[in-house]
Amino acid sequence: MKQEHGGVVTQKYGMVVDLDLCTGCGSCMVACMAENNVPFREDETDKLKSITWMRVYKLTNGKHYPETDICYLPRPCQHCEGSHGHSPCVSVCPATATDYDNQTGIVSQIYTRCFGCRYCMGACPYHARYFNWYDPIWPEGMERYLNPNVSPRMRGVVEKCSFCFHRYQAAKDKAHLDGQKEIDEDAYQTACTQACPAGAITFGDLDNPNHAVHELKKQPDTFRLLEKLGTNTKVYYVSSREWVRRAGDNYLKTEGLKKAVL
Repeated sequence: MKQEHGGVVTQKYGMVVDLDLCTGCGSCMVACMAENNVPFREDETDKLKSITWMRVYKLTNGKHYPETDICYLPRPCQHCEGSHGHSPCVSVCPATATDYDNQTGIVSQIYTRCFGCRYCMGACPYHARYFNWYDPIWPEGMERYLNPNVSPRMRGVVEKCSFCFHRYQAAKDKAHLDGQKEIDEDAYQTACTQACPAGAITFGDLDNPNHAVHELKKQPDTFRLLEKLGTNTKVYYVSSREWVRRAGDNYLKTEGLKKAVL
């Protein structure tokens, strides 16, 4: 933990994903959609129009059987900090519809400010942002499925993973009522973390020695996606396989690796 001037306690929330544990089941994707009122279309085969805050990629080493190896890689918003405390998307947004929260390390998205220029989508190297081409249509009876703590997005705005920020707000309010200055690790967890049956996703304060992610991110087999870009992301990946770690930093041309979207 660290203290800013004025005694404000700050955190740096992030996650560590163990790719050797991930089975590609997609539970994180379903939990994310249910938790955050992510709209779905009748035909989800067109990936250019579908919205998936958490997307699972399938990687292969490009070798023939029996040397074939497969890895599944969940990709939420990476919540980049950048070298100057700003992510690529924050730097280009003319409407200040996205911002970097220095208190939590989370990149926010304010839908009512967004006018759909999509500069942020072009700036994001992880393709983690999605544009609403259509107003969400919920089948009859599905209004009971909606989470009252998350606002559904209208047509013409960009949306993305928020690390379930509404859960942070609820945990912060509860901690205040209980007279606590800090939020417990278990009090604030993302939906994808809790839904993963393999326990591949660990979430918490990267700067807090009492949180599991603090030590997990220091493992020798830990890497971040496209780390050479200097985006300083808060999503770390772990894999004992070298070809997976090299694929994470985009060595596709030299290694002949292949990627597919589930």
